[in-house]
Amino acid sequence: MGTIKHFQVTFDCAEPERVARFWCDVLGYVVPPPPEGFATWDVFDRALPPERQGAAFACVDPSGVGPRMFFQRVPEGKIVKNRVHLDVRVASGLVGEERLAALEAECARLVALGAVRVRLLRADEYNESCIVMQDVEGNEFCLD
Repeated sequence: MGTIKHFQVTFDCAEPERVARFWCDVLGYVVPPPPEGFATWDVFDRALPPERQGAAFACVDPSGVGPRMFFQRVPEGKIVKNRVHLDVRVASGLVGEERLAALEAECARLVALGAVRVRLLRADEYNESCIVMQDVEGNEFCLD
């Protein structure tokens, strides 16, 4: 059996570029260069048929380590809780008040970018504290 070497995370959304740029800011990702022969992504997008314009966008880890993030326009809106979500690891190895402070600081930064704080899940006998959030289109993720 082979080993998977690379994967991408795909988001269904209404506004691919808006959601992609949010996640670029969250993760420190960048927009990759446009396809060869196009000076910008806008020029490339305008070359597509009208129904495909603005239908997709991507961002990548500039170090090449993290997965590519792909955002595709879908006609339906988000209805229920995500079955899969991202955990943005901002407090790895921290516990107690130090962990809470790191989580709260990152939460404040992301709220300023358009995220929504849903709730704080306090540490219990099994898990450390985390903050449940939503991105600019309501997709759940956790600050962990």
